[in-house]
Amino acid sequence: MQANKTKKTLGILAIAGVEPYQESNGDEYMDQAQREHFTQILGAWRTQLREEVDRTVDHMKDEAANFPDPIDRATQEEEFSLELRARDRERRLIKKITKTLKKIEEDDFGFCESCGVEIGIRRLEARPTADLCIDCKTLAEIKEKQIIG
Repeated sequence: MQANKTKKTLGILAIAGVEPYQESNGDEYMDQAQREHFTQILGAWRTQLREEVDRTVDHMKDEAANFPDPIDRATQEEEFSLELRARDRERRLIKKITKTLKKIEEDDFGFCESCGVEIGIRRLEARPTADLCIDCKTLAEIKEKQIIG
């Protein structure tokens, strides 16, 4: 209980039910153990998202009704629309997870796509699908804000 409380205070939480990676002094960056750890996280996360998609489909089938009252019908359509939007975001995330799993297989995982430096274990723990180091991501966000205005 105390260990779990300590992890929460440090901001380290299990992703998809997988505990954070415990680094050792002699660990080489993105060695086999680390790649297996992130493969486990990404696989579990993808499974959770797919289950949520299935639940949504079942829910929409079960709850779909042709209400005689236009307000009730509009309310249901709005609820379904919000749910579908959330599932669409999750569908894109599933694609990104699959892309990241492929990068692990090809030994390209954990390195910035822009500058090639190590992304870092803690950043990958927070966002396993990260493909930019924190510096390149920060620059990309600044450029995006400048373009948008």
